Amino acid sequence: MCGVFTSFDSFGGGVTLITPGLNGDVNGWITGMANDIPGYRTFPGTNYTCYEFYFTNISGSYYLTSTRVAGNAPSATDTGEIIIKLDWSQLSDGNSYNTYQIAAAVLPALLSTNFVPELNGHAIAEMPLHLVGHSRGGSLICQLSLLLGTNGIWVDHLTTLDPHPLNNDGFTLDHFVYSAVDAPCHTYQNVLFHDNYWENLEFAIYGEPVAGAYIRNLTSLNGGYSGASSKHSNVHLWYFGTISLVTPTSDTEASITSAERTSWWSAYENQGTNAGFQYSLIGGSNRLSTDQPVGAGYPAIRDGFNQWWDLGAGVSSNRTSLTNYGGWPNVIRFDRADTNPVVQGQSIMANFYYQWAQPVASNATISFYLDRDLNPLNTNQTLLRQISVPGSGTNAVDFGSVMLPLAASNAPPGAYWLYATISGGGTSRWLYAPESVQVVSPPQPVMAIGRSGAAQVSIAINGSTNQTVVLQRSTDLVNWQPIATNLLTTNAWIYTNTTSGTNQLYFRTVIAN
Repeated sequence: MCGVFTSFDSFGGGVTLITPGLNGDVNGWITGMANDIPGYRTFPGTNYTCYEFYFTNISGSYYLTSTRVAGNAPSATDTGEIIIKLDWSQLSDGNSYNTYQIAAAVLPALLSTNFVPELNGHAIAEMPLHLVGHSRGGSLICQLSLLLGTNGIWVDHLTTLDPHPLNNDGFTLDHFVYSAVDAPCHTYQNVLFHDNYWENLEFAIYGEPVAGAYIRNLTSLNGGYSGASSKHSNVHLWYFGTISLVTPTSDTEASITSAERTSWWSAYENQGTNAGFQYSLIGGSNRLSTDQPVGAGYPAIRDGFNQWWDLGAGVSSNRTSLTNYGGWPNVIRFDRADTNPVVQGQSIMANFYYQWAQPVASNATISFYLDRDLNPLNTNQTLLRQISVPGSGTNAVDFGSVMLPLAASNAPPGAYWLYATISGGGTSRWLYAPESVQVVSPPQPVMAIGRSGAAQVSIAINGSTNQTVVLQRSTDLVNWQPIATNLLTTNAWIYTNTTSGTNQLYFRTVIAN
């Protein structure tokens, strides 16, 4: 594998799943956070979809169900953004169920093609995933990322907010009150980026740092929530403050005022505007940055980037291994290798990393599309090219480059996004490139005419490579006759024309594509 590319703008077309912890529900701060994400400064469109996933009790057994609570159906949005509020409050008392069990109950809903009927046969897992969990919810999303990984599915972004798995990871006092033993918090090898925000300011209710993440220890959390677990709750309020950037602001349960803006974030983090949510796909900031937001000697942003394989951040053992059964192929990173604008008729180069944990002989198909927006479900995209790629095996990530033609037939002038879909084994996943594509009309060729003899003229035409130029001739500027056609392989074309017996001639060029 080879190739390194770094380019970061705003992009999306994915799923943000948010879940609470012990005895928490989605009616307070979870809803506040979900409601403010579409107002984030780089949110890529004007509308979105929001679902609530929750458990219902039927004859003593619990079943996960879903309902849309805000926004439009996914096929009717211009962003493709889906926000999921995962409510497991009926099961989160710390004794009835542990996070191993909850994650196992949630996984089938993400893999199913009919759990959310409005997706019209698509599964949630086909999209880039950002999993956000507070306290026990941090344990839940770590375990969920593990189960996704055993199915071969990559998680684009994992955000743990003061994670606290009951009776695990060294939390020794929990057993005095709670009997559940939760899943540990690990960063598994299928997680592309992990950021972890935690505090240990409380006596018993506090979180932990998670190896493999960008770890941000929050040491100043006065204000905000009140009560015995105020600092623990202020961790998710801190993260909310990186989504809602106005002052004052409220997550519906507690507020951030100018006092919190001043004391909670480092100078680099600029009162929350340069922290937290900006490292999501929607935020689009540089996850490969070597910047250390708290200062020299503290963690760097790129510490949270996957280095199990060389995906641009180097190689180290900053992930926990898992067994990948290879059920799903993945495009892990996808970027343009050039910059805007692009002249219609030319091609653009794109680079991609992918994993298809199957033998080399088991090919997957990658399809590349030009899209007017960031939603592949609303069918306004145009196929540019399809290629076949071999399986990578379970212990490798492969790299590739592809040229994508922007012909007049598939790329009228305008603004676009580019995305790739990889399909194999009856499953598929997609990912948008962060860079937009601005297609512009080819410039009109410039023509110069000079004599090359008594009865001949030489016509020099300067145009764009890959333009098909038709040279026409007229004696009266009304009736034009084509005399030569040429596909420009370089920027220049010289044509010699005989003028014998003609008193007056006019020449012009016409672009044929």
